[in-house]
Amino acid sequence: MQKGPISQFVQHHYRHFNAAALVDAAKGYEQHLLEGGKMMITLAGAMSTAELGVSLAEMIRQGKVDIISCTGANLEEDVMNLVAHSHYKRIPNYRDLTPQEEWDLLENHYNRVTDTCIPEEEAFRRLQKHLVKQWKDAEAKGERYFPHEFLYKTVLSGELKQYYEIDPKDSWIVAAAERNLPIVVPGWEDSTTGNIFASYVIKGELSASTVKNGIEYMAWLSEWYR
Repeated sequence: MQKGPISQFVQHHYRHFNAAALVDAAKGYEQHLLEGGKMMITLAGAMSTAELGVSLAEMIRQGKVDIISCTGANLEEDVMNLVAHSHYKRIPNYRDLTPQEEWDLLENHYNRVTDTCIPEEEAFRRLQKHLVKQWKDAEAKGERYFPHEFLYKTVLSGELKQYYEIDPKDSWIVAAAERNLPIVVPGWEDSTTGNIFASYVIKGELSASTVKNGIEYMAWLSEWYR
């Protein structure tokens, strides 16, 4: 198989130490798939806000990913970038921010992730009203789903398309939803959308059991491995 320019660059320049280990890992990944193996991608840190979807979405479409384990933040922040990209604010000098400047960002409803600020109103609220609708519709029908399944339903409903601000081919959640890719999201309740769901439970508007929990995720993952 003819290698692309990135593979050619890596093979030619990455010869020793950690660079060579990366080449070994890439070859191992390729061989694993050629032998019919299943690949799990794990996402931690603010990778969705870093726009990992630009590369991960295409990997999903090409069948190079079979399951993803990620944080609740990575699950939701890919969609937030999809619907509110132009409203994000970049702070190149974030290391030099004073406490007052940090407070000003917060007061203006910007949630800073290193050098990138997520706009609360455009990102969180645009997603929230459509996600809440999915939760309430499911509960009314006596149905229960995992967090990622509710997000898939929201994306596939087409209701968010009115807000799209990037090419959806660069959203890994869109690619995953279209393939119904399995996702495991430990500790989802500690994410922003998890907190929002909890607030509706506290207000008595939703039952906590409507969204399947982390133990159910682990039991499902055990069955998937078998």
